Amino acid sequence: MLGYTSVPMDASLFDYELPRELIAQEPAEPRDASRLLVVDRARRSWEDRAFVELPELLRRGDCLVANRSRVIPARLLGVTETGGQAVELLLLRPIEADRWAALVRPGRRCRVGVRLVLAGGAARATVVAETGAGARVVAFAAPWPVRELLERHGLPPLPPYIDRHDSPKPEDRERYQTVYARDEGSVAAPTAGLHFTPALLARLEARGISIHYLTLHVGPGTFRPLRAEHVEAHRMDGEPIDIPVETAVAVDQARREGRRVVAVGTTTTRALEWAATADGRVRPGPGEADLYVRPGHRFRIVDALVTNFHLPRSTLLLLVSALAGRELVLDAYRHAVAHRYRFYSYGDAMLIA
Repeated sequence: MLGYTSVPMDASLFDYELPRELIAQEPAEPRDASRLLVVDRARRSWEDRAFVELPELLRRGDCLVANRSRVIPARLLGVTETGGQAVELLLLRPIEADRWAALVRPGRRCRVGVRLVLAGGAARATVVAETGAGARVVAFAAPWPVRELLERHGLPPLPPYIDRHDSPKPEDRERYQTVYARDEGSVAAPTAGLHFTPALLARLEARGISIHYLTLHVGPGTFRPLRAEHVEAHRMDGEPIDIPVETAVAVDQARREGRRVVAVGTTTTRALEWAATADGRVRPGPGEADLYVRPGHRFRIVDALVTNFHLPRSTLLLLVSALAGRELVLDAYRHAVAHRYRFYSYGDAMLIA
């Protein structure tokens, strides 16, 4: 891809030290009470602010784009029909009405042909195939369609670094959603959007900042860690995306007029950059975004980014480093650790301008 060098980049360059107590276990209340680290790329400096100040920190005329995908309660707990051994399914996407692709844990208990009892006996399922990505195809037998089964018995897919991962609170169902979530399909939240409130969105618009939406359904590929020695060996999975015509038109107009495009989150960034044409326009419509944004990427659309603090050796940290530079990002992360910012999904935020 244009801009990448042929020199391999060691994945260990994207490590950093994080005390476990800085991994946020609870979200800020209200949502916009999170802290905000504002990183100035031109000055190579940063400033401690609050997320509620975002309307004053952006520029009049900025074009803000966010991901309105809605998280589904995709986790189902159960046991094997024979032996009663505990299993967990993370449903990824429908293949047919009663067949879904799913990640299973532990895999050795979910081989092809194994029958499962799910949701305390409310449903049955059979593992009917394995996929090349290590997932399974599962056929369900339940009194309701699978989506209704999930609404009744599924758990919100909180990340495993949140201690109540296996027993989420009832309020996590909505708190692990953005206030503008609409299109169901994600198995992880686009977490940069968790800080927005309806009142904050109204203040942004009152300040002359236009707000537009796209959809990228977050799959396990978004949060799969780098396992190879060099970052170039990693491959991104395709994720369903849909960019409305009105969003593409708004972004193209902002760029023509010299106004900034500000992405809310790494998923929005990948979607816009995946849809970028050679002349810097945005292709509207559906697709499968598999763009791997790492240092060396030449950004065609996104000028600034609202994001959370990401895990070491993650593609999300690589994307942020591609926009702001690895050294500046890791220096800012060290500042955030020293000043007790809260990290990861329910943690604080950054504005990279």
